[in-house]
Order: sequence, then structure tokens, then C-alpha cells
Amino acid sequence: MDLSFTEDELAFRDEVRAFFRIALPANIRNKLVAGRHPSKDDMVSWTRILAEKGWGVPHWPVEHGGTGWSPVKQYIFTEEMSQTPAPAPLAFGVNMVGPVIYTFGNEEQKKRFLPRIVMLQDWWCQGFSEPGAGSDLASLKTRAVHAGDHYVVNGQKTWTTLAQYANWIFCLVRTNPEAKKQQGISLLLIDLKSPGITVRPIQTIDGGHDINEVFFDDVKVPVGNRVGDENRGWDYAKFLLSNERVSLADVGASKERIRRIKNLAACQKVGDERLIDRADFREKVAALEVQLKALEITQLRVLANESKRRKGTLDPASSILKIKGSEIQQATSELLMDVVGPYALPYHSEEELESRNEPPIGPDWAAPIAPSYFNLRKVSIYGGSTEIQKNIIAKAILGF
Repeated sequence: MDLSFTEDELAFRDEVRAFFRIALPANIRNKLVAGRHPSKDDMVSWTRILAEKGWGVPHWPVEHGGTGWSPVKQYIFTEEMSQTPAPAPLAFGVNMVGPVIYTFGNEEQKKRFLPRIVMLQDWWCQGFSEPGAGSDLASLKTRAVHAGDHYVVNGQKTWTTLAQYANWIFCLVRTNPEAKKQQGISLLLIDLKSPGITVRPIQTIDGGHDINEVFFDDVKVPVGNRVGDENRGWDYAKFLLSNERVSLADVGASKERIRRIKNLAACQKVGDERLIDRADFREKVAALEVQLKALEITQLRVLANESKRRKGTLDPASSILKIKGSEIQQATSELLMDVVGPYALPYHSEEELESRNEPPIGPDWAAPIAPSYFNLRKVSIYGGSTEIQKNIIAKAILGF
């Protein structure tokens, strides 16, 4: 495989870099460089800057606001965004429910929801996992009973990322409890302002509030908010999860983290020797870079084959990206812990870092590293755990 970019692609990369350098507000970039999260206002502001440029949803079809870029240009764009670093558009709208709507939704749904996703006028969250249905998602119990022109929804979702900001949630619900568990599920678009919905925060191990639990008590949802056919939601979910797993590989973010590891290790000393000059540390970094290059090649293959896939089908290679991408993200966070050393011990959540008045203990870049390390333990679980991904690979690729 020829991994070199064409002259046109190199020129495109330069254009993207120049735009990010000029258009990304400095305060947002500084947050990401420091390992902190952008606020809701930051996300909205940056999303609309991208949308005004015509780059808000680059992988969507042109008729819905996409760019018409080749898979390679889409890849370059994502890589440059991660390495700037700049916030990626909100995945729940852009990468998940948006493609489901324009692939399986009706014309009214496309007109109503897609433009608002592009401009982040609607903040979406994902209602899939439940207390008893995480990796075994098909065991979900949230029930939707068809009652005339609406459904009545009862149940609970959990690990709902950024639901505290959201005004819409796309949900898998059971509409036929008599059918086999994968065959009795539908996909509903639910307004979070509907009566009967309660959102409660869950505090994560890093002290942050990214996730929530959502309760539905006799919530009325119009039948017109069902995507596609009743009881076909499992097919739409598989399509969505395939898109999610490709993005969860996060090659660009891992590249940026390795670059940061090298820069910081060049400033840290172990005795009289710089950490970056230690043979054992350099070996760890080199081994990780080799793995990351292999992941990058695999991601390029998946993107190159995307146009050949039958519409709405699942690419099992996305599970390989999810597994290896998760492992590399966790490995880079471990290397950062090696760099920061004992200064990881004064542990502060992001909220505490923003509100405290006293000077930091150790270098000013040290504080977010331990929270990030602990937070990234989750990446091998969400989006489908590593064990589930291995089952998918065995069934789809090896024929087991």
C-alpha cells in the first residue's frame, strides 16, 4: 500500500492546518493542550465556526451539508483536528444519530434534525446502555408501548455521556417483548424536555461529571420520532456502532499524546539524565509508535473500503480499530504517568483545578495527567467492550 499523499492531498493538509491555526480560538486550544475538556459553549462556538466554513460534517453526503471529500481527505482533516488539538464535532450528533437519520430516516426527519445537528442547535446524547444491558445491549428492558399516534416509554438508561447538556436523546427501546431479543427493538428520537424524564449525574473516578443516568416514566413519544421500521432498531444500532468504533480508534489524539510525551520527557530528569535519553523509556515510546502506525494503516484500509460496503452494513474491521485504539490510548496515558512521576499524587479534578487559588505542586502541566489516566480506563469498555469486539471479529471475519 502506498501511504504517501498526493500533491493535492498535501495541499489540502496545508489548507486545513492554516485554517485551524487562524480560526480556532486560543483559549479553546490552550484547554486541550493542558489536557482539559472544552465547555459546552466552547463546543458550540467551534462547531459553528466549522459549519460556516462548510466543514462541520465532512463525511456526510453533500446534499446534507457534507464536503464530498475523499476518504483520505476526511482522514487528513480528522488527523489535523486531533493534532492541533481542536475539539471534534459532537460525536453523538455528527457521527452517530446523524448518519442513522440520513440513511434510514424519512424525509421529514432529515429536514427537521440534520441542519440542527450541523449547527449544534440540538445537543444529542445516546440512550443505549442500561444497568442490566451494557456490552450485552440486546438484553435492554426499556419498554415502548405503541398507543395510537405515540409510544409510552418506561425504563432507565445509564452511562449517558453529556446528557446534562443534551436536549435530545436517541434511544433503543423494546417494542416487541415476545420476539427474540435482537428482533423486538426500535430506535426512537426523544425530546429530553418531555414530561416524565429525569437526568441524574454520575461522578466518575477522575472526579468529573461526564456521564449520567436517565429515567423514563410514562414518557409520550410521537410515532413520527421512530427511525425506520418498528422492531428494526437493532440493525440501525449495528450501523451506528460501526461508525462509532471507527472514530473511537482516535489515531490523531494518540499521535498528539505521543508527541507531548516526547516533549515533556525531554524536560524531565532522572538523576543527571533526561528521561527521553533513557534506553528503557525510548524503547517503550518506539514500541508504541510502531503499534500506532499499524493502527493508522488499518484505519486507512477501513476508510478506503467504505465506499464499497453495501449501504447500512457493518464493517467488522471497525472492531479491530476499537480494540487496538483503546489499548494504545491507555498505553499513552500510562507513559504520561511515567513522565509525571510523583507529581501525579496531588490529585485534582478538573473542577478543582479551575477553582483553586494556590499554586500547583510540581510543573503546571502535571495536574491533569492522573485524572486522564484513570478516566481512560473506560475506553476498553464503552462503545462495546474488548471482549465483545473479539466475539464480533471471530464471528464476522473468522466464521466462528
